Amino acid sequence: MKEEIFSEKADIETSSEDYAKRFSGEVGKYFLDTQAKLTLELIKDMPHASVLDVGGGHAQLAVPLVQNGYKVTVVGSDDVCRQRLDKFLPEGTFRYETCNLLNLPFEDNSFDIVMAFRLITHEKNWKLQIKEMCRVAKKVVIIDYPDLRSFNIFYKYLFKTKKSFEKNTRTFRSFYRKELLDVFAENNCGNPVFKPQFFLPMVVHRALKNVKISKFAETLFSLVGLTKFFGTPIILKVVKNKQ
Repeated sequence: MKEEIFSEKADIETSSEDYAKRFSGEVGKYFLDTQAKLTLELIKDMPHASVLDVGGGHAQLAVPLVQNGYKVTVVGSDDVCRQRLDKFLPEGTFRYETCNLLNLPFEDNSFDIVMAFRLITHEKNWKLQIKEMCRVAKKVVIIDYPDLRSFNIFYKYLFKTKKSFEKNTRTFRSFYRKELLDVFAENNCGNPVFKPQFFLPMVVHRALKNVKISKFAETLFSLVGLTKFFGTPIILKVVKNKQ
């Protein structure tokens, strides 16, 4: 076991009931359904694979993964991070372990798929997090992240407005694709697939409070190619290179 030097606790907030309110109602369900659909499409060729969901106490992916037959292990930085999992998943359908997310207690290549959602963007040591995920992954690593090639380019100007509307939003880091791919390449992962989720900022859809309008708008933006090139957040899949 490696000596623990760092610790990250970003998942405590995302695993809370207060955070879950950000995805309540029809618009929130639309967000989560889109996220789950795109993620499951990325791993549809790996039925019944073992999955490590790092910081997945929010249960946004663990629930659809279990329901679709995947063998799910979730790790969190505190025991409190399993509460929503216990609320939505029957006992025995998943495994949970509390640990230092930057020093995962697993051997190399332990899981077919390793993923982290709502996590990287809130971590100071995100490069180390990616390194650990790549280490324990056997085949695939998947993350979500806010892309700077989007409305996020105006983040520093619009964050106060976003926070005044959403109340419980947090600061977050947006990424250029290349900086993430460089880190993944350093950790023996490549062949990226990018799946942007929405063209309009999620706060705009929350403000609209009309899922029909949101779906119509996003379908239109997708058809004309705006989502592909400027959409965010992005679900990124990379493949572990064979050594």
